[in-house]
Amino acid sequence: MLDGWGYNRDMLKTLSIKLYTLSSGTITLIALVVFALVVAFVLPAQAERAEASSGGADSPDTSFFYTSQDLYDMAEAYGTEGRAAYVRARFTFDLVFPLSYLFFLATSISWVMQRAVPDAESRWRLLNLFPVFGALFDYLENISASVVMLNYPQYTPILDWLTPVLTLIKWFFVNGSFVILVPAVVVAVMRRTHSQP
Repeated sequence: MLDGWGYNRDMLKTLSIKLYTLSSGTITLIALVVFALVVAFVLPAQAERAEASSGGADSPDTSFFYTSQDLYDMAEAYGTEGRAAYVRARFTFDLVFPLSYLFFLATSISWVMQRAVPDAESRWRLLNLFPVFGALFDYLENISASVVMLNYPQYTPILDWLTPVLTLIKWFFVNGSFVILVPAVVVAVMRRTHSQP
């Protein structure tokens, strides 16, 4: 078991290093522009469609805390067409959106952390993996919630309580990525300021 943990740790470190290698100033800027365009133009249109198809009911992927019963209440409120629209959105828009924030957050955190934490062996450098886990749990949440929606009005044991957990973990990593980015920028700026004569 310990050997397995060592392998996984090495794999994560390798992924972290690859993200640092990828995150040049140009790539990071492109990622920022792509993310800004998605947020400015694609996200509002999708939110409007979701509002119309759900009848204004809450959505699992935009909620922070909810229970399995809340999930079934959402499924009931959506109706047959709303549930179908929800599942379609998870496998169209929600395939692209996590990639856009992953691209932006992973490259920007990596680019800034190289300046905030120059020591390449520092464990702080592994914080650039937060967005990776955010996107991973986002996809798992989408799959889990979609299965529940597709099965409704039948109950879906295990997935009905797992979906809220996946949502909570997703938000921990996605919001945590933004939390990491802000102080990293401050530290990077301070380092640059102090290094100048």
